[in-house]
Amino acid sequence: MKSLATLLARIGTDPDPSSGAIAPPIHMASTYARDDSGQAVGGFVYSRLGNPTRQKLEEALAEIEGGHSCVALSSGMTCAMTLLQALNPGDHVLMPEDIYFGVRHLASTTFGRWGLDISTVDMSNLDAVSSAVRENTKIVWLETPSNPQLNVSDIEAISKIARENGAQTVVDSTWSTPCLTKPIDFGANVVLHSVTKYLGGHSDVLGGALVFKETTELSSRVHELQREAGAVLDPFSCWLTMRGMRSLIPRIARHCSSAMEIATHLEHHEHVDMVNYPGLPSHPGHEIASRQMKEFGGMLSFLVRGSEENAIQLARATELFTDATSLGGTESLIEHRASMEGEGSPTPRTLLRVSVGLEDARDLISDLDRALGLIFD
Repeated sequence: MKSLATLLARIGTDPDPSSGAIAPPIHMASTYARDDSGQAVGGFVYSRLGNPTRQKLEEALAEIEGGHSCVALSSGMTCAMTLLQALNPGDHVLMPEDIYFGVRHLASTTFGRWGLDISTVDMSNLDAVSSAVRENTKIVWLETPSNPQLNVSDIEAISKIARENGAQTVVDSTWSTPCLTKPIDFGANVVLHSVTKYLGGHSDVLGGALVFKETTELSSRVHELQREAGAVLDPFSCWLTMRGMRSLIPRIARHCSSAMEIATHLEHHEHVDMVNYPGLPSHPGHEIASRQMKEFGGMLSFLVRGSEENAIQLARATELFTDATSLGGTESLIEHRASMEGEGSPTPRTLLRVSVGLEDARDLISDLDRALGLIFD
């Protein structure tokens, strides 16, 4: 069994038989020829149904996550939509109270009209999770660490609760990546990735993927929706994602070490009320995170002392941190999440979400200190 580092470094690098090229070709064709007997020459018929470049990415993600199969879709939100579409009206989905705002909105609006029964619970309270599961619960949805408050859910314990009640566990592992957590090893049934983020890693691709532990009715329906509806990840985006994944381990190591350094510094800053980062011993989910994460990730959030306006001004006052949405790229980003999420946002009004890039952590700390000084001094 090859190590994760070896698997990642060699994604798509088998020499192309027609040219010997080490970089994989991008198969842009929409349709494929048949031979004289009417059989598909290379096993492909039409790119909505299957594409050689997408197949390479899907096989790689399934292997890396320890899953049976994978579907690559056009965005992380398309993954969420497809999972929910695969359910029947009247089915119940249990989600975290602090789930990513976009998924919460999609589930409660579009799929409320669809007839799904959606409820939320504090996933850190296992008794509450057990009580919230119903006879019609089909999916227990986890996001750990959560976006943007970085709460930690116990994947193994919650997967056990779901399994005992006939439900499947879906884990959005976008922030952790397989370098830090492999949810299937802890009992999860489905792993969701927005490949836009750390897997692509360069802020130049939009895509998503779902990895399934085994073939189930849910996985079969999702595969059918991918084939029939066609919201597939395009070949160039698949290629960009594989390119990014080849450098994932060294990038993640740098993201994590810098995030820990910045979180530790901010925790003691006079103008910061709270830092949310599971690597800090003060974090309420630190013990669980230590069990299910190899390191603690490149994301953190913190509450600026004072008013919402102070937080907004700080995001605009930084120079090395760009005030922008998304995460997981080489550049550091900062964002006032409540403003981005809009009306009904459950995010604290003084919270700033930070995606720590690959810059020198000392420079990033100096930038934050300088910007905090401008706001408060």
